[in-house]
Amino acid sequence: MGKVYERLQTALTAVREKTDFVPRVGLVLGSGLGDFADTSMEVVAEVSYTDIPGFPVSTAPGHKGRYVFGYVGKTPVVCMQGRVHYYEGYDMEDVVLPERLMGLMGAETIFLTNAAGGINADFHAGDLMLITDQISFFTPSPLRGANEGELGNRFPDMSEIYDRDLRKLALKKAGELGIELKQGVYCQTKGPNYESPAEIRFLKTIGADAVGMSTACEAIAVNHMKKKIIGISCISNLAAGISPTPLTEEEVLEAGKAVAEKFTSLVTAIIEEL
Repeated sequence: MGKVYERLQTALTAVREKTDFVPRVGLVLGSGLGDFADTSMEVVAEVSYTDIPGFPVSTAPGHKGRYVFGYVGKTPVVCMQGRVHYYEGYDMEDVVLPERLMGLMGAETIFLTNAAGGINADFHAGDLMLITDQISFFTPSPLRGANEGELGNRFPDMSEIYDRDLRKLALKKAGELGIELKQGVYCQTKGPNYESPAEIRFLKTIGADAVGMSTACEAIAVNHMKKKIIGISCISNLAAGISPTPLTEEEVLEAGKAVAEKFTSLVTAIIEEL
């Protein structure tokens, strides 16, 4: 048994001591979007990350740091109300541990959300972007080191990280709700500093439409487990060099609150179909 897999089994045992709930979908809530679990789920159980031995604890603003179990419509869901970031000082193994654990709980689909800076000139603060692909090589791979054979293959294919059918479903539901859903490539950087204007120009040149400090590494780990992935970014601000004002974390959290209604409607409609 690999070291990471052993950690996951210990964590799974701790969760199962508190709830035997088996989710079909795992939902990761990004900055400013954490209220979804409080307002849109029929909650049946909660488990704090601090109650799980050896588990990383989120320190980012607006991240409560717990699993919430319940139903969205009739779909059983485990929701991460707060994620762990590489910039918090954790090893990448720790950063993706919560998503891997959701997979071992039973989730077959992982729904990743985040707050991101808009690079695409057609984007505006408050837009929602369906992630079609990603750029992840600015941060270490979570698969570095000995392969955890219990989780997946040594060299997983990355041709279709974000499931094509799930993307079609998202666009369909957005159309039915009258929500404009942009599409684009998400790039993860290390953080915690925001990117410089020169870096944003570089990211635009290599094809990034939005940038943030999470998600891509999680998608790699989940893809390694052969789980289906869907991702949506809340464009919380225009990136450095595009925005006329300095960037702040308060701006990110406020943008999440401003977009909460349409975000909630769209995520709920998608999950109810899964």
